[in-house]
Amino acid sequence: MIDLNAFLAPGMRVKHPDYPDWGPGEVQSNAGGKITVNFPDQGKLVFDGARVPLILVHEA
Repeated sequence: MIDLNAFLAPGMRVKHPDYPDWGPGEVQSNAGGKITVNFPDQGKLVFDGARVPLILVHEA
């Protein structure tokens, strides 16, 4: 499968497409197709980059 999130790097802010109420989280790492994101109310979660198309948040 193709890693839809290969461009994500630590420090980038993302949202989960299925859980917009989680708000933006910060990418902690992106290695081997596994992306660790720290969400304020959910804690650190690990996603499969080929299955979850995280949404990049553009903040001013």
